[in-house]
Amino acid sequence: SLGRVDVDHVITRKMQLIAEAEQLKPAFMKEVDSHFTEFVNSLVAKSVLLDSSSSASLFPASCSEKELHKARTLRAPPEHGKIFTARRSLLDELFEVSHIRTIYHMFIALLIVFILSTLLVDFIDEGRLVLGFDLLIFVFGKFPVVFCTWLCMFCATVTVPYNLFVWWAQGYCSSSHRVLHSLFYGMLFTLLLGPTYVAVSYALPPASRFIVILEQVRLVMKAHSFVRENVPRVLSSVKDKSSTVPIPRISQYLYFLFAPTLIYRDNYPRNRMIRWGYVATKFAQVLGSLFYAYYIFVRLCIPQFRNSSQETFNLRGLVLCIFNSILPGVLILLLVFFAFLHCWLNAFAEMLRFADRMFYKDWWNSTSYANYYRTWNVVVHDWLYYYAYRDFLWFFGKKFKAAAMLSVFTVSAAVHEYVLSVCFGYFYPVLFCLFTCFGVVFNFILNDRRKGPIWNVIMWTSLFLGQGVIICLYSQEWYARQYCPTQNPTLLDYLKPRSWSCHMKM
Repeated sequence: SLGRVDVDHVITRKMQLIAEAEQLKPAFMKEVDSHFTEFVNSLVAKSVLLDSSSSASLFPASCSEKELHKARTLRAPPEHGKIFTARRSLLDELFEVSHIRTIYHMFIALLIVFILSTLLVDFIDEGRLVLGFDLLIFVFGKFPVVFCTWLCMFCATVTVPYNLFVWWAQGYCSSSHRVLHSLFYGMLFTLLLGPTYVAVSYALPPASRFIVILEQVRLVMKAHSFVRENVPRVLSSVKDKSSTVPIPRISQYLYFLFAPTLIYRDNYPRNRMIRWGYVATKFAQVLGSLFYAYYIFVRLCIPQFRNSSQETFNLRGLVLCIFNSILPGVLILLLVFFAFLHCWLNAFAEMLRFADRMFYKDWWNSTSYANYYRTWNVVVHDWLYYYAYRDFLWFFGKKFKAAAMLSVFTVSAAVHEYVLSVCFGYFYPVLFCLFTCFGVVFNFILNDRRKGPIWNVIMWTSLFLGQGVIICLYSQEWYARQYCPTQNPTLLDYLKPRSWSCHMKM
């Protein structure tokens, strides 16, 4: 009996120790995470210091003191530059956890439900299975025009910016009119406006226009980054009176055009091998997301807006439309994130052995809009931060941080609205107003000082409502322009929202 008492005591004590360990576990993990972050930051800082010391010889005395100062300040200091390192995408790591993988399985099950409901409804209505994908065929129509436009645009981006930069770099020191020389070559970058003309004149359908216009924006940003990163190197070599001009090889520029980043570097961290099974899986997930979006529009969007287009425009209908559009809007948002930022970019990164896979961070845990903007799309955020925000501060001084942030918001909103206006064929600045008005306000109100779960709930609630507004208003305008076409439309007809008056005419 004494032995049994000792065993019970040991078991009880063991259970107490386990309970105490479970209580200490969160604090322990938080402490480990804090120390690990400090350790990694110190390593990065040391590597940057080594890099900056090795590149200190780029700025000796040269042609003119004014140009020397410009060459030193034209590029951000190394400690503030983008540092590429080998790392996996966050979702790839999270999907190794069975609990997170189950959420992924739930979305697949929801897709199966959408497919079954569509097939059953079509079978009941038509008496047969209808397996047509008319919507997909329509939105991705005129593919040969899209491919030819992309090919011409890509060839122009390869030849024009690179060759102009080479000619500028080689002739910069010998030119007697350097400012005019630079402006002349800089103005030639406007050649990339051709895709907009093709998209409008050939009346490309919406998805085909998105491909052309988004590629146009991407290539322009790539070309700007290439020039922006290499001009300071040329200026410093001129001031060093170096016999050689640091011009990247055409192979480095070509790799950058395909690499899933908008920040140019001569070299990136590379993986040793390509996992073709991983590439095939990611492209299959992109295709699955495309069909997912198709069924969302077929089951949740088209029936709603096709019926509501017959009703008179009023406040009650608008409120119902916004709240009925929240579910498809959020699903589309998640699909765009998963299909493009995770699957598409990771597939190209794997094929190019591009090792830095941090295309996004844990934006879903954000408790502030400031953090959400930084973590939702890291690829675009880096470009805006280094080439828009920091360059603004370089021109106007560090006192104008608020103005710099507002300028970045304005540029981002204008580009988004340009893409939507060209792709939909009408100007309806819903997204621009959400960006410049509510986005700026929320960025100041829901700032980084906001912590705790309640702020994450507020962030998600406002995000839900914003997606509902976007889907509702743009869809209403699309159907209004289908049901109420105008004869010989003027510029005002493209700018004036037709959904406000279309129902009155019917």
